[in-house]
Amino acid sequence: MLGETQSLELVKAALAACDCDQAEAILHSTNSSLTRFAESTIHQNVAERDAMISVRAVLGKRIGVARGNQITKDEVQSVARRAVELARVSAEDERFVSLPEPRPLPDIASYSGATASSTPEQRADSVRAIVDVAGANGCRASGSLSAESAEIAVANSLGISAYAPATEAGLIALLADDESSGYAEWHGLDIATLDPAEIADIAAGKCVDAHGAEAIDPGEYTVILEPLAVGDMLSMLAYMGLDALSVQEGRSFLTGRIGEKVTGENITIWDDATDPRGLAFPFDWEGVPRQKVSIIENGVARGVVYDSYTANKEGKQSTGHAYPAPNPYGPMPGHLFLASGPATLEDMIASTERGIFVTRFHYTNVVHEKQTIFTGMTRDGTFLIENGKITSPLKNLRFTQSIVEALSNVELIGRDSELVPRAHVPTLKIANFTFTS
Repeated sequence: MLGETQSLELVKAALAACDCDQAEAILHSTNSSLTRFAESTIHQNVAERDAMISVRAVLGKRIGVARGNQITKDEVQSVARRAVELARVSAEDERFVSLPEPRPLPDIASYSGATASSTPEQRADSVRAIVDVAGANGCRASGSLSAESAEIAVANSLGISAYAPATEAGLIALLADDESSGYAEWHGLDIATLDPAEIADIAAGKCVDAHGAEAIDPGEYTVILEPLAVGDMLSMLAYMGLDALSVQEGRSFLTGRIGEKVTGENITIWDDATDPRGLAFPFDWEGVPRQKVSIIENGVARGVVYDSYTANKEGKQSTGHAYPAPNPYGPMPGHLFLASGPATLEDMIASTERGIFVTRFHYTNVVHEKQTIFTGMTRDGTFLIENGKITSPLKNLRFTQSIVEALSNVELIGRDSELVPRAHVPTLKIANFTFTS
């Protein structure tokens, strides 16, 4: 770790070398480790250190961005001068107003020493626990265990000066035999809270229960989606239009619909990078404090996320959702929450006359952005529900479904939520989910 003092000195040295109207400098350094395993054997352990300096220079309405990854004072100043030269030859962006001004930053715990100091031996012990569970269930274990520490420093010529460290750990566990497979994931800030055997037990149970899978005709079914599938669906929705840029360009399903009912009344969705249940972090890539943003409240569209560029176009403040420039995608929610409900998983299954239980989705893709239609496959644990009980495993199915329509057909919401990639979500029971093949 470079530390706060050195990181801020470097970004401010870059600013000092910018002969322009406004400037911004970002330093992002990472230490990442990954242990991979397959066929119940560790086959790869890698560790990587990297650092990136990015400078955005503004001359009137001309903007240039340059990057480098040699983190010395001379190099960051060289990157800064390149950014200014690029700005001189860039076309004007008439919609650009200004870089953001400083605002108070929240005090958020975003760093775990246990994750940052994770060793190959410790990760190997976790893999051993997974392999033991796999062997006890007649399965083979594959997957990965990762640990990353990072630090981000952002400064601009208007007075922003922000620094914070962060950590993230993740486990993917796929347990399989010659006939079936089961899957589970874990994500968190602190690797010390991971119980690898518990995650392996979940995947092993799915694998064993999936023996003898049968085909089922495509059509509309009631589904029970576990958090991994719900999180995938919410991430696709975010990509399709929970941001200001897509609304401003008319690509979002929310364009012209803020204040209108867009989903079922039992759906409330927000984005909050300050919530410790997620991978919390205090500011975005412009050094703007991250804000909680209500997106859908009791089925009614309330708002979207902004960076400074999209906020300035509407005379608003950024909500702290910027990504490093140049960024054609605009702001993006990356810490989504879907409000939990009162139901248990047992309640959901017992209330289902005929339906499909889905562990996760695979290879999801956009079909129609504005209609929020996406497609993909079920994978690693798909089961038939009949008369309130899981009765048999199913072969995987392809679905093609409008996400907003699915969120309008939610019958029950689980009371327990889980952290999955980019979201913290419960299990959902949804009617009339369309499987196409």
